[in-house]
Amino acid sequence: MPNALIQSDLNALETRLKSLVQSDVAFIELIGEDLLEAGGKRARPQLVFLAAKALGFEGERVVDFAAVIELLHSASLLHDDLIDDADTRRGKAAAFKRYGNVVSVMSGDFLLSTLLGVISEFGNDAARFVKLISQTSRVICEGEVLQFQVAALETYSLDNYFKIITGKTAALAAAATKGAAMLAGRDADTIAALETYGLEYGRAFQIQDDLLDLMSDSDTIGKPVGGDLREGKATLPVLYLLEKGVTEASEILARRASEPSDVGRMRDLVALHGADSASKLEIRRRCENAVRALSVLPVSPARLALEDLAMRETERVI
Repeated sequence: MPNALIQSDLNALETRLKSLVQSDVAFIELIGEDLLEAGGKRARPQLVFLAAKALGFEGERVVDFAAVIELLHSASLLHDDLIDDADTRRGKAAAFKRYGNVVSVMSGDFLLSTLLGVISEFGNDAARFVKLISQTSRVICEGEVLQFQVAALETYSLDNYFKIITGKTAALAAAATKGAAMLAGRDADTIAALETYGLEYGRAFQIQDDLLDLMSDSDTIGKPVGGDLREGKATLPVLYLLEKGVTEASEILARRASEPSDVGRMRDLVALHGADSASKLEIRRRCENAVRALSVLPVSPARLALEDLAMRETERVI
């Protein structure tokens, strides 16, 4: 549930997004409307609004920047679903399944073009925000390609894993909080601290997602468990097994859990060798890093909400 502190901001965001996805081309507008109606938790805009409030900054430009972040996220989803051959997105058939590859890709590009138009209205700050979004998009793309490369070449390592999850999730969370500090005109140290919060929170979030993908159940996560394993992705608990030299884990990963008992057996190995506990410790460490980064800000309801958001990752089950 969105924090009550920012409900009015989220309402303003929905209105702004609706105006931004309008198009004379019906398929583009339909995809845009689908993304708005599906909604999701607007997790990244929430980071923008809470960070801005914690910095004592509000206004239309914050709403516009939150829209930029959400448009970038939505564009990446349109492209990711096609890359992953995903059947659904937020309970509906994926856009490329309904409208085809070309329409889906170009609609994603439409959203990217739209967000650049929004940034162009930032006046003297426009160049700084173009650079922020450009750098963020680059990291997202690198993370996606690296994930494919690692699975294809089996170059599994903790270093590669953390690069992947930084691109997959943390980079955009960091852009949200860093951008809020930039909008507020804060000094370099404060901007860096808010960026650190976003990076560490985003990493904790993705590690938890990856852990749930293997160790939870399909009713809880809303999809079959072991999806990452079947795609040849070595997430943190599996990497811990590889580092310990657990041969059976390497064999299951190599055949992409193609045997009926493979996912269950990997779960057993993770529990047996304490890789689940080690992953949870890493999640907690990242969450605590995120909270520590916020110490540069005065105590306020918004700062406490950011701290709570991070620490909830230590116990999230979905």
